[in-house]
Amino acid sequence: METKSEYVTLKVSDGTTMRAWVARPSTRAAPAGILVFQEAFGVNAHIRDIAGRLASEGYFAIAPELFHRTGVGFEGRYDDFPSAMPHMRGLTDAGMEADQRAAHDWLRANGAADSRISAVGYCMGGRAAFLAALTLPLACGISYYGGGIAPNVNNPGLLGRVRELQAPMLFFWGGRDKHITPDQIRAVTDALRAAGKNFVNVEISDADHGFFCDARASYNPAAAAQAWPLTLAFLKTHQSGRPASSSVGS
Repeated sequence: METKSEYVTLKVSDGTTMRAWVARPSTRAAPAGILVFQEAFGVNAHIRDIAGRLASEGYFAIAPELFHRTGVGFEGRYDDFPSAMPHMRGLTDAGMEADQRAAHDWLRANGAADSRISAVGYCMGGRAAFLAALTLPLACGISYYGGGIAPNVNNPGLLGRVRELQAPMLFFWGGRDKHITPDQIRAVTDALRAAGKNFVNVEISDADHGFFCDARASYNPAAAAQAWPLTLAFLKTHQSGRPASSSVGS
């Protein structure tokens, strides 16, 4: 499917402006929208590529620059995590909620189908996707190795707000991920189950943190190849309101 992509600038309710990368099908009217949330390394080539892949599947994708208050256009190297730390420390949930609302509203104002907007995110973006599902009327949310959903030494987590969850969630975790422990994954699933929320939990036993990103040393092509069709099937199921057909991902 032919697609087009560009940067746009959005106004956020706190008075800031935020750049975002958007990708969409060239011809399809009122496509389903999707928020794409970055890793700690910014809206880099990997995140832009994911937006483009989603656009080629018929989605109207927007990837907002969540670091816009501290580093417009920041793109860190995967071997230089310390460069991302000042920007991560500058994030607040209130600020991200405002950014997410701005991106969601922009999609609706620019042609995405109102009732068919979802979210997907990677690493810190996986947490952002969960946060968006707490506050926005999403069709569904997808979190890839989302650290900070459960409490850890650096983050109080979001499980205290789990009853606010408005959308079904799909979680991907790597069984070899040293950053997100089995206890933290269990805390997420236990909290969702106790709250009666709709979720799917996928652990790929031989995958590490960041397994979906082909620019990282931890890239696992087999794990990524399994996760992508599951992602598309989950989106199709919840954005259409009908079970995905058996041909999805074939």
